[in-house]
Formats: sequence, structure tokens, C-alpha cells
Amino acid sequence: MENWSLFSLCVLLGLTSRWAVSFHSYSGAGKPPMFGDYEAQRHWQEVTYNLPVHEWYFNTTNNDLNYWGLDYPPLTAYHSLVCAYVAKLLNPEWVELHASRGYESHSHKLFMRATVLFTDILIYIPAVLLYCFYFCDGSSKQKVATALCILLYPGLILIDYGHFQYNSVSLGLALWGILGLGLGWDLFGSLAFTLALNYKQMELYHSLPFFCYLLGKCIKQGLIGRGFFQLAKISLTVLVTFALCWMPFLSDPKQPLQVLHRLFPFGRGLFEVIHIMYIFALTLLFILPSSLKLLSKPNLWQFKLALVNSSLAFFLFSFQVHEKSILLAAFMLPLLVKDGLLLPYVVTSLAFLFLSLYLLSALERSTEEELRLGLYRKLTRHWLPKLNLSRIIKWKFWFSLVAMAALSFTSVWLEPPAKFPDLFPVLVSILSFLHFLGFIIYFNLVQLMEPQRKKSQKKTN
Repeated sequence: MENWSLFSLCVLLGLTSRWAVSFHSYSGAGKPPMFGDYEAQRHWQEVTYNLPVHEWYFNTTNNDLNYWGLDYPPLTAYHSLVCAYVAKLLNPEWVELHASRGYESHSHKLFMRATVLFTDILIYIPAVLLYCFYFCDGSSKQKVATALCILLYPGLILIDYGHFQYNSVSLGLALWGILGLGLGWDLFGSLAFTLALNYKQMELYHSLPFFCYLLGKCIKQGLIGRGFFQLAKISLTVLVTFALCWMPFLSDPKQPLQVLHRLFPFGRGLFEVIHIMYIFALTLLFILPSSLKLLSKPNLWQFKLALVNSSLAFFLFSFQVHEKSILLAAFMLPLLVKDGLLLPYVVTSLAFLFLSLYLLSALERSTEEELRLGLYRKLTRHWLPKLNLSRIIKWKFWFSLVAMAALSFTSVWLEPPAKFPDLFPVLVSILSFLHFLGFIIYFNLVQLMEPQRKKSQKKTN
């Protein structure tokens, strides 16, 4: 009975926190001529409902690509079309071609929020709950606490309900993919992740770990025999899923090429080509060790670490970095302050910290063994034998927390010097970069050097 009460509390708070943000500002509200991400999602509904498929990604009289042109894969467009049909039934003015541009009303705002909440309930929240209850260690209370921390993660709530990016769809599908692989349902996992990739191209951040994990499993089974047939089935599943998602665009070769051009808008200048090659090499340098380790040891523990390392590497070093893409691996304070989401930011951050520290006992679980700091201990044993790594981690945590609070306060209440108008956003970016750089070094060392726990081996192999 207690477990069900905790479970209900987890879902209720997750849903309530999402709906509470609905009554705050959203990106670009009342700011012509673009009106922010709210208008982008509404406009895509207008375009997909009123125009034929072959015009969705092309610049035409009725589809000005300079005004929120579609730049996500086909599943996003289909999702917009489904939402548009519902909007048309409720109020045709919401998706009327041309005339609806910049449309804003309280009822339409609630409708848009409801579409985000619906996808959370349908895709994201069930995936989170299943993952926590099947693949997280600890008591039922700890599993519920973990699920609650994920569902109350401030970045996803504030960005999805303030910017209408539907990140929970792609993240939820990717998590269903992880669940599938973790349960041994490789075909289902491949299908789910392919759908995630066809919803948002940012899921490429996770693609190499999925590829290496599945290929590594097939190699272990033997590429001459059982492993070969499994690889063939996985490949067929991915190809068929891609074909079905892209089918409306395959009749004319210009169509898929234009969609790809919209998804990856690389220029053709020499400087940009050199820059792309440089960042590609740097990203690959940080991804390969983790991925090769996963290829040689394809288990769920290595897979999860590789997902973290790959997403962090892409976020830190890739060519086109979107502030929302860190959700694949914190969100940026200046963006939230600009959108009038300071109060939700503070409330959700405090709730997240409380859950992490109280329910999950995060600081109490910061021993060298829990954090797998064996390699660090070996490196410092000869020069600093009495160094208390666990205490240093705790001090670093509190320093990080104080620095974040100080930057939050100064960004809102103090005016930057006239010579440095962007001082506070730059400081936030530098602090964030240092954190993410530390994380990618730490997780790579854990994956590459630390032995796997026996308990996890039994569970994941």
C-alpha cells in the first residue's frame, strides 16, 4: 500500500509541476514579428494542415521559411499535423492559413500546454517510471525518489512548457529504446530509438552508443551464424522504420534532400568547412574511446555510461549547439530570465535539490566506492596519501551550488557594466562549461578504467 502511495505521489507531483508552469510566460509572447517558440509550433500546425506534404519543407508563397520554417524531421511534422486537426475542431482560427500568424489567446495557450502534457503522459512519464522501477537499484522508496527527481527536473519542465519544444517526445522514445535493449528486446529498442531520431535530429547525440551496443552484442553472438541473423533483423527494422517515416518524401529525390538541408543547414564557405572538420575531429576524439569500450563490452552498464559521454561530447564540441540540447545529457539561466520564468526556475530547482539531498541522500552516497573514484585514488596515493576525495566532492558540490545561486542573484538584480553588457550570460556559460567538462572527464574515466560492480553484472548481462 505504501509503495502505491509513493507511486501516486510521484506521478501527481510530476503532472502538477508541469501544469503549474502553464500559467507563466512563454518564449517570445507578444513580441512581433516572430512571437517566439510558441508561435513556431502553432505555425507548423498551420503549415502542415493547410499545405500539401511536398511544400512543408520548401520555400513557397504560402510557406515562408524565414518565418519559422520547419527544421525538424518528419515525425515532428506529423505530430504538428495531428495537433492541427484537434485545433481545427476546437477553433479553426488557430490554424487558419496566413490569418493565424501571431495568434495569441488564453484558450490557445492552454491548448498548446495540454498538447505537451498529453505527450508527457503518453510517452515520457511511463518510460521514466518503468526505467526507474526495473533498472534502478535500491528500495521501492528510492526508486520512487529517483523517478520523482527525473520528472521534476527543472530544465525539461521549463523548456518544454515555456518553449514548446516537445523534448519529452524524443527523450521519451529514446528512453523506450533503452528499456527495450535493457530487457533484451533489441528489435523494439531499435524501433523506438529510430522513431526518436526521426522526431529530433539531436538524438544523433545518442546514436553511436546504440549502434555500438547492438553491434557488439551481435559480434559476441558470432557474425557467422546467430549474430549475423540478429544484425540483419535489427538493420531491417531500422530501414523499414526510416522508410515509413520518410515515405511521403520519397517520390521525388528533391524532397528528402531538401528535408536534410533543413535539418542540417551547413554553409558552403571554406572557413565553415574547415570549422566543421575541426569540430568533427574533436567530437570524435571524445566519443571514440567510450564507444569502442562499449563495442568490446556490450552490457547495459557500459551502454548507459556511453550515452552520457556521447551526449556530453556532442554538446560541448559539435558544430551546431542548441541551448536545449543539454537536456540529452541544465538549462541556461539567461534564457529563463528573459522569458519571465525566474520564479518557476527557483521553485523547481529547490524542489529538485531537496529531493536529491533528502530522498536520494545524494551527499551521503558520495563515498569513493559509490562514486567509483578508485582511479583517482591510485593517481593521488603517492603524492597525497591522506587526501579525502569524498570530502572534496562534497565541498565542490556546495561551491557549485553557491556559485549558481550567486550568478542567479546577480543576473537578475545587478546591472552589468556598460562595457560588458553580456557579462552575466558569459559567466553562466563559463561555469556551465567547466561543470560539463568535469563531467565528461569523470564519466569517461569511470567507463574506461573502473571495473564493473558484480551486482550490476548479474543484472545487466
